[in-house]
Amino acid sequence: MDLAAARQRVEELRRLIEEHNYRYYVLDQPSISDREYDDLMQELLALEEAYPELRTPDSPSQRVGGAPREEFNQVRHPQVLLSLNDAFNEGDLLEFDRRVRGLAGRPVEYVIEAKIDGLAVALTYRDGLFTLGATRGDGQVGEEVTANLRTIPALPLRLRRPLPFLVVRGEVYMPKVAFTALNAAREEAGEPLFANPRNAAAGSLRQLDPKITASRSLSLFVYQVISLTGAEVASQAGALDFLAELGFPVNPYRVVAPDIQAVLEEVKSWTPERRASLPYEIDGLVIKVNDLGLHPVLGATAKAPRWAMAYKFPAEQAAARVEGIILRVGRTGVLTPTAVLTPVRLAGTTVSRATLHNEDYIREKDIRIGDTVIVQKAGDIIPEVVAVLPERRTGSEEVFTMPERCPACGAAVVRPPGEAAHRCTGGLACPAQVLEGIIHFASRGAMDIQGLGPAIVAQLLEAGLIHDAADLYYLKEEDLLKLERFGRQSAGNLLAAIAASKKQPLERLLFALGIRNVGQRAARVLADHFGSLDKLAAATLEELTALPDIGPRIAESIREFFTEPRNRAVLEKLKKAGVRLEAEDAGTPAGPLTGKTFVLTGTLLGMTRQEAEELITRAGGKVSSSVSRKTDYVVAGDKPGSKYERARELGVPVIDADGLRQLLRR
Repeated sequence: MDLAAARQRVEELRRLIEEHNYRYYVLDQPSISDREYDDLMQELLALEEAYPELRTPDSPSQRVGGAPREEFNQVRHPQVLLSLNDAFNEGDLLEFDRRVRGLAGRPVEYVIEAKIDGLAVALTYRDGLFTLGATRGDGQVGEEVTANLRTIPALPLRLRRPLPFLVVRGEVYMPKVAFTALNAAREEAGEPLFANPRNAAAGSLRQLDPKITASRSLSLFVYQVISLTGAEVASQAGALDFLAELGFPVNPYRVVAPDIQAVLEEVKSWTPERRASLPYEIDGLVIKVNDLGLHPVLGATAKAPRWAMAYKFPAEQAAARVEGIILRVGRTGVLTPTAVLTPVRLAGTTVSRATLHNEDYIREKDIRIGDTVIVQKAGDIIPEVVAVLPERRTGSEEVFTMPERCPACGAAVVRPPGEAAHRCTGGLACPAQVLEGIIHFASRGAMDIQGLGPAIVAQLLEAGLIHDAADLYYLKEEDLLKLERFGRQSAGNLLAAIAASKKQPLERLLFALGIRNVGQRAARVLADHFGSLDKLAAATLEELTALPDIGPRIAESIREFFTEPRNRAVLEKLKKAGVRLEAEDAGTPAGPLTGKTFVLTGTLLGMTRQEAEELITRAGGKVSSSVSRKTDYVVAGDKPGSKYERARELGVPVIDADGLRQLLRR
């Protein structure tokens, strides 16, 4: 095939692939099989490889590509992307309508749209081509995530109708199925779970490597024209139709309501069952004035437009009976009680378990076996018991007491002074602690042994191939081939991952060992100061407590760990296996946060606590566990707690996750 013929075929393949993308992701009407689609894509990739001069930015082959970004650039939006004021009841909506009609001087028509629970983005098109994508940020300035947005198949790289200039606003979201699969994979790998699809979408879109974003199955709905040349739209309903004609994915739910009474009737129709039937999460409805000509007349406050209102659904609750209370033994021996419930539907899923945290929690709420309780699930992974309904008691309910013996090994259960938790004293003799300990050892924040999830660890223990974490480094191919679902390739992959983990830095090993009270931050402090496992093992209590973030409890835990003969035997096996027991002499990292001390509190948007700590330390900063006058910044997320209040008392600057990212870009 010569260049001219290749160019013609490439153009034809691009047209076919984009048409099939549109039919699959926008119209939900696929016309070819996945295999046929893959064949078209492979042919396009082969031609672009043979003729690199034919490769263009708008090619479907360029949705995933390029090296990982070191940082996100800032983008100033052409128009401020405001947030919305919230309505929680009928009275709030009636008041909104009263203000709108008062400013407009006449009756108004509304458009009702679903409020997608995701991350707002602005998309820019020039001459019909997607050229720039950014997060909302603070409304004026966002993060440039063009490469990551390109990986979303629903996003058109070329409009179906060319326009000189267009900026639209949309919401990137993660479908429920993708969210469930992602958390299942993270749980299998021992990684922290995302709290809800919104956090998962935000974290996925902000990945520095577009290939990771591409693997997260994100999708998109577009719902607003921000800036436009070459065409005109007069109403919000017309704008949605116009966006659909251009090839954008537009949510199929949109209702034009002639007045506020029609809005109220539509709001009532959104039952929990109707919400649960959607393949994505929504946390409310958005009510907008349909006439776009009225929007400038109605204006906006500094925060939100006066022509729109977000109606937020109340948190879902249900009554369920506590059938029993079971106990899970964690890697440090903590016994965590969980309520077994009569199954109820909440937030689109069947709930049959609710964590009860500890005995004090059970006593405080007076939860008894046989009680009817109110269970709530407002977007969180783990449901919670909100209250007990004592008026439904029959007298047959049983008061729960923590056992004196561990349900897994029979060892004594104790409650150390000053702690809320009950602990098994079985240590390495307790199979539940061994299982959880090895799962923790292999987890992402620890030794990061990819492919070694809970199910495989349980298999290895049951087969007697391992008895502690150090035994992992002595496994052979023939051992793994005896296990179910293991072939030569999967066995080779796991052994390679185990071998690669030997090179993990000392701080990861210290965290992986599961020393009680030693988290990632303490492990980093200890590794930086002592530089080797032998020196740490020989440290006195005085030497340990002299370090920042190492208090008496942590110091005692460290000394107890290294004086335990069984632990020393595990460390000796790790040493013989060639696991790195000394820190690399890399010096103190220099960066934009050098000399700054941070405290993290609450659930951060778009990143886990671990990811935030790593970003700070890589940039030269330090992370502390408590707020003091020496703290430079408190990074606060949802439900920040007492650390946030302490920061306000001391006048310590409080920033969110976006504020942290801005500091990192300096």
